[in-house]
Amino acid sequence: MSPILVIARLTARELLRRRLVHALLLLTVLVIGLTGWGFSRIPHLHLGGELLTPALAHLAAAQLLLLVMFMFSFVVGLTAAFLAAPAVAGDLESGIALAVLARPISRAQFLLGRWLGLAVPLLAYVALSASVEFLLVAVAAGYSPPNPVGAEAALGAEGLVLLSLTLLLSTRLSAMTAGVVTVVVFGAMWVAGVAGAFGQAFHNTSIAAVGDVSHLLVPSDGLWRAAIFAIQPRVFASASLSRVGSPFSASSGPSVAYLAFVAAWLLFVVGMGIVSLDRREI
Repeated sequence: MSPILVIARLTARELLRRRLVHALLLLTVLVIGLTGWGFSRIPHLHLGGELLTPALAHLAAAQLLLLVMFMFSFVVGLTAAFLAAPAVAGDLESGIALAVLARPISRAQFLLGRWLGLAVPLLAYVALSASVEFLLVAVAAGYSPPNPVGAEAALGAEGLVLLSLTLLLSTRLSAMTAGVVTVVVFGAMWVAGVAGAFGQAFHNTSIAAVGDVSHLLVPSDGLWRAAIFAIQPRVFASASLSRVGSPFSASSGPSVAYLAFVAAWLLFVVGMGIVSLDRREI
């Protein structure tokens, strides 16, 4: 078996033993259960003394789903950061990396194995959790997002972006520092994206450029916007809500060129992580 696959399998097995993962899974089940109950109450809501019409109920469910997925986006981002932070830095600090790399395993294989062992469980978590949430919304409130697969792909890619960035930082920084820096960058990119949306809405090119730069520097917010477009009803895209800088609405989906850029960004950051680890003294 390839050394990369061996390290990936060992990394995945390590995750299953971590209390952080157990707590995350338990909290996810609880949140999905609570949100499922909340969605089941939407068809019974009243407006002006009368039950919501099916159209209004679907719009309410769509808006609530966007809020839930916004929370889920942050959970995915934080999870990626704090799972990846000790994956390399922890081994470097404890001396485990020295023992592993003394064998016929290159540093590139070690880093790629760590990346793969974290990426696969993260993507599986995103796909399973989001699919269950979408299914509950469909059953409880009768609303299905226009492109659930696209939403899951965008959220999974967002997680990979932050996972890759954290691994790169962890080749030079301590585990805690790498995790904290990634979380701060994640939040900063989201704020910059909101500011850029406001700039576009009010035709301020300077502020709008902030959002454009943030989507290129670290494309986490750009992918969140892609997830929004896949989840929201198409009427939201044409409504004024999408033109006033709302973090819960997007007027258009990602272009093919932008998706290609994200793929190139991931390859570049992982490659930089390999170079950084290769040049570090252990």
